[in-house]
Amino acid sequence: GGGFRGAPGEPRIPVPGYGAGLSRRPPGMARQGSGAMLASGGLGFPPQNLARVVVWEWLNEHGRWRPYSAAVCHHIENVLKEDARGSVVLGQVDVQLAPYVIDLQSMHQFRQDTGTMRPVRRNFYDPSSAPGKGIVWEWENDNNSWTPYDMDICITIQNAYEKQHPWLDLSSLGFCYLIYFSSMSQMNRQTQRKRRLRRRMDLAYPLTMGSIPKSQSWPVGASTGTPCSCPQCLLVNSTRAASNAILASQRRKLYPGAVRQSSTFAGGAALWPTGTGTAAVAGGTAKGEGLRVPGGAFAPGQSVPGGAPLPGLNNLNRPGTQRGTGLGARATVPPGVPALPVKNLNGTGPVHPALAGMTGILMCAAGLPVCLTRAPKPILHPPPVSKSDIKPVPGVNGICRKTKKKHLKKSKTPEDVVRRYIQKVKNPPDEDCTICMERLVTSSGYEGVLSHRGIKPELVGKLGKCGHMYHLLCLLAMYNNGNKDGSLQCPTCKAIYGEKTGTQPPGKMEFHLIPHSLPGYTDSKTIRIVYDIPTGIQGPEHPNPGKKFTARGFPRHCYLPDNEKGRKVLKLLIVAWDRRLIFTIGTSNTTGESDTVVWNEIHHKTEFGSNLTGHGYPDPNYLDNVLAELLAQGVSEATLKD
Repeated sequence: GGGFRGAPGEPRIPVPGYGAGLSRRPPGMARQGSGAMLASGGLGFPPQNLARVVVWEWLNEHGRWRPYSAAVCHHIENVLKEDARGSVVLGQVDVQLAPYVIDLQSMHQFRQDTGTMRPVRRNFYDPSSAPGKGIVWEWENDNNSWTPYDMDICITIQNAYEKQHPWLDLSSLGFCYLIYFSSMSQMNRQTQRKRRLRRRMDLAYPLTMGSIPKSQSWPVGASTGTPCSCPQCLLVNSTRAASNAILASQRRKLYPGAVRQSSTFAGGAALWPTGTGTAAVAGGTAKGEGLRVPGGAFAPGQSVPGGAPLPGLNNLNRPGTQRGTGLGARATVPPGVPALPVKNLNGTGPVHPALAGMTGILMCAAGLPVCLTRAPKPILHPPPVSKSDIKPVPGVNGICRKTKKKHLKKSKTPEDVVRRYIQKVKNPPDEDCTICMERLVTSSGYEGVLSHRGIKPELVGKLGKCGHMYHLLCLLAMYNNGNKDGSLQCPTCKAIYGEKTGTQPPGKMEFHLIPHSLPGYTDSKTIRIVYDIPTGIQGPEHPNPGKKFTARGFPRHCYLPDNEKGRKVLKLLIVAWDRRLIFTIGTSNTTGESDTVVWNEIHHKTEFGSNLTGHGYPDPNYLDNVLAELLAQGVSEATLKD
């Protein structure tokens, strides 16, 4: 029921068109009529004299390219026209993006407060597609705010909308979602969960034609000889310097023995005014090199004293590790300036210490307070606990529950189940059946696809509790496509008829108390839940019966506070486990792997001592939220009384 995400290293999903399959095309090639063109490495180039809409995108932790807004893309393009190797301060156009800077030369987004780097790309689309018209499609997330779809998905939805298709199946793109335009909703085909959908008009994305302008010296404009020493400029300049230092170290790995020094500022700009000497740039050839920081600010855009300016480079269409470098020798350093070594340039994690370190050094040089730290890591597990300290949870029977393979109940036929919960409607209203999207006064859209004795395609029924009406044949098709457990769930309001069960594979659930406290619950001990599911073979209720499924990351540890509400949640989670609702088999949002065990719409807290991933504490609303999620699965407090 969430957004569309993939995984690092997975094959790039091709440019979609309505009903398109997963065909492969070389990078940079557009499929006719799709309205989209994939970007090449680095800054892409549209074909000469061919107008294209430009969308800048960043790569998230799930391997999906997420679009910047149209306003941000216009801002990036304006900076690009003036200096193709400059830096773009995103906070100038969107205050929510204040910590972020894009370095156009390395094609990376840099977060100044954590040092996190993410690749960015310049992508091209047809002017007649959704971004060219300023059309944005969004889905409602769990926080009741709106999230835009990836641009390729947005274009696919808009194409279907313009062709007046009543619905759109995204399974051909690798996503188990259906889009219904009449109700403006997105439905998860596996869980039947619906989310609201909306289409809104925004600023059209920028238009470009042919290749981009050649790069100019940085900074743009006539140099006054007086550098800007505001904190923002210091941060931007340090970002560029450190980013190039990292690229230089990567080049030395690829080309050992070669003397390649990065031109940190376009046009060979020096760090200091000519009257005070120059600074050593990280990325040179001497061992133990560092950055010498004077007490004043620097003046970008000036030449190295006593020599010619370093040549500018137009390396925009090549990956960072393959770009050529400027020429020049190591410069002298003003006397009396302490050397501060830049370490760990070859960091392999998402946070490059050099970037955060260089930022801090230059802030310190400007007299600004700074604390040099690495980005914090999540605290996933509590301190070690001895067996004698592990206790049963008060008021909860036992410490372990096991589930076995599902035993199908054969006492009720699908027709019996459907008839049990509906009342026949003799004169249905002239409204849509939200399952087949045909009018209720006409035959079901499943006529000719599904036939069943005793159920005519024009018969309409009303669900008893909620009163929503559907074709009986449509309800039968929905039931046959589900778990066939004797229950029905209204696709409109999610009301559950009968006892809903899931498709969770066999496994074990353990729960006990540990003598540690969660953040935000310092007066309580902690309930630890341990789920363990082994790999196995999919059953008839799973997506690919007979095929092996994987179970990654087990055993999985989850945490609840040991208070009255936390114990209530635990009891309901035990019921959900017994009904096989906690996990299912599908495609992982984290890794993109299919036929694997995944969470099933009931959120758990897997981070014990922090909340950096959003799956930890403190989270004052979590217990109420998970109670609502359990209720949506038919697991309520009334269940405990029964």
